[in-house]
Amino acid sequence: MNALIQKADTLLEALPYIQRFSGKTFVIKYGGHAMEDETLKQHFARDIALLKYVGMNPVVVHGGGPQIGEMLKKLGIASRFVRGMRVTDSATMDVVEMVLGKINQEIVTLLNGQGGKAVGLSGKDGELLLARKMLLSVTDNGQAVTHDIGQVGEIVEVNPRVIHALTAADFIPVIAPVGVGADGTPYNINADLVAGKVAEALQAEKLILLTDVEGIKGKDGVLIPTMGSEHAEVLIREGTIGEGMIPKVECCIAALHGGVKKTHIIDGRVRHATLLEIFTKEGIGTEVVRRTL
Repeated sequence: MNALIQKADTLLEALPYIQRFSGKTFVIKYGGHAMEDETLKQHFARDIALLKYVGMNPVVVHGGGPQIGEMLKKLGIASRFVRGMRVTDSATMDVVEMVLGKINQEIVTLLNGQGGKAVGLSGKDGELLLARKMLLSVTDNGQAVTHDIGQVGEIVEVNPRVIHALTAADFIPVIAPVGVGADGTPYNINADLVAGKVAEALQAEKLILLTDVEGIKGKDGVLIPTMGSEHAEVLIREGTIGEGMIPKVECCIAALHGGVKKTHIIDGRVRHATLLEIFTKEGIGTEVVRRTL
């Protein structure tokens, strides 16, 4: 009987969050181990379906870097990176679109299998993600060097009309991070960046980034549950926030400045990480907010 009562208590703990977030939009960047482990895939799909069933509007943005790398290797196409950005020539871009399209449909199938109504999109659809070529500047021996890394893009504008249409019809949008230029050229875009810009365009309640780390840790190695954007900027300057985490934290800061209410960096290796962050007081990772009290 006690176990049953505990289950009821757990459900009741979620009630105020369900009430507070009903009708709100959450943009969730899906990537890392959570997108590769078969069990975690199923748990993620159930979590997203549950959010929809209790009245929230989840929008999923996914990555696919490791899968793209594996396919390029199989095809004998060398991968080259500049400051973590994949150099994307025309042949590589074809592979990027093919792999991301496959991943997109797999996620849609998973969500539909859990009772959700998911629809796959790329940034080309409805000109959702208008982009332009990114020119990467790198300091080399004190000199600024600009690298042309091919069809890697930066977002010029997000047109969220297609997302609004889908969420209004109770669908769950699943977005692949491919943008389109004014001349129709496709661009490979960092998925974290896409998630942040989409969250801004939708004025989302939350931006949630699933990662393969617990969250942001301080100098003492202890997880920081909540931090203001100014504190995050200090930790970046001090080097406490390392290279791999810097783009994610900067993405959160930009999203907050763009009108997103709260941002979260959570450990996607934990089952039901998304639900634990949204529906419990303690949460599971680090929330980055405009400022702390």
